[in-house]
Amino acid sequence: MGVITTAVIAIAGVILGWITIEMACKPCLEKGREAIDQNLNPDYDPDDDIRSPLNANPTEQSDSTSATAIKIV
Repeated sequence: MGVITTAVIAIAGVILGWITIEMACKPCLEKGREAIDQNLNPDYDPDDDIRSPLNANPTEQSDSTSATAIKIV
């Protein structure tokens, strides 16, 4: 009977430890799992994550963006 009790206590300890780690490291684990899911997904394209181009209108220039030399004294 002592062996069964010890086994049950050990299993309960492992389960509670696992739950504690899951709760304590939740943000890190979620990012890691998301990265693994993206890596294993053959339809995932990293270029789709780009939200906006650096220069949305390359042909349109304004006076405020033109290059001007400024002398600092």
